[in-house]
Amino acid sequence: MSQAEYLAFDDAEQLNDEKAAIKAAFGRAAITYDNSAAFQRRVGDELLGLNTEWAGKTVLDLGCGTGYFTKKLIELDANVVALDLSEQMLDQAKQRCGDNAEYVSGDAERLPFEDNCFDIAFSSLALQWCQDLSVPLRELKRVVKPGGKILFSTLIDGSLHELKHAWQHVDLHQHVNEFLTLNQVNLALAQAGVHTFTLECKPLVERYPSAMALMRDLKGIGATHLSEGRNAGLSGKARFRALESAYREFQNKDGTVPATYQVGFGAIHND
Repeated sequence: MSQAEYLAFDDAEQLNDEKAAIKAAFGRAAITYDNSAAFQRRVGDELLGLNTEWAGKTVLDLGCGTGYFTKKLIELDANVVALDLSEQMLDQAKQRCGDNAEYVSGDAERLPFEDNCFDIAFSSLALQWCQDLSVPLRELKRVVKPGGKILFSTLIDGSLHELKHAWQHVDLHQHVNEFLTLNQVNLALAQAGVHTFTLECKPLVERYPSAMALMRDLKGIGATHLSEGRNAGLSGKARFRALESAYREFQNKDGTVPATYQVGFGAIHND
């Protein structure tokens, strides 16, 4: 695989409506993503720390976004292939990292790579957007060499419970995506044929000056697509005032409000 070669995902037109909507949402957020991604950087840094040997390794950064961790991996002397569903995100990654990585537009559920071509796969907060977690996990097992590592983080059931609870006081629409339970992640690993791994769920709390500041960050990173129960009528000052009022139930003493994420950190030894 040559450096700085931009590979197009040749069957992008075959994306189903769900995935096309996810791709579009992240594409729209490519310019604003970095200003709203403090939590994503926090999670990725913790995931990066699960491995100490990067130098000289061929690494797949799956769901690279704007290339923040692509750059970190390059600085650790890894040979990086950055993959994302969104070409707009890849454009941002290329602006950040230049010709020091290879950029691939592709789908985690149909990785456009040959078998056994990576030493390590790194994927932070991307796999929760896949409809069946076992599918990208199986694909990662395929493209990573025997004896290699697969490091991933994903959101677990219970994430953003404060926001979900507050919206329930406002209307009956779904405003927060549902995430897999830890048992379901374990099941997906088994279905993917993964035998040797560690999986830990950690609650991570971010603080915001208001519920609307949290909503702006979610919009800023492109996490606005709902997998079901979609509601187009999210505007209206009265509705957002009601949301702010309901969220005050969780307000901290300093006036900030919390957003709790349940984050699953997985490390797979590819046997």
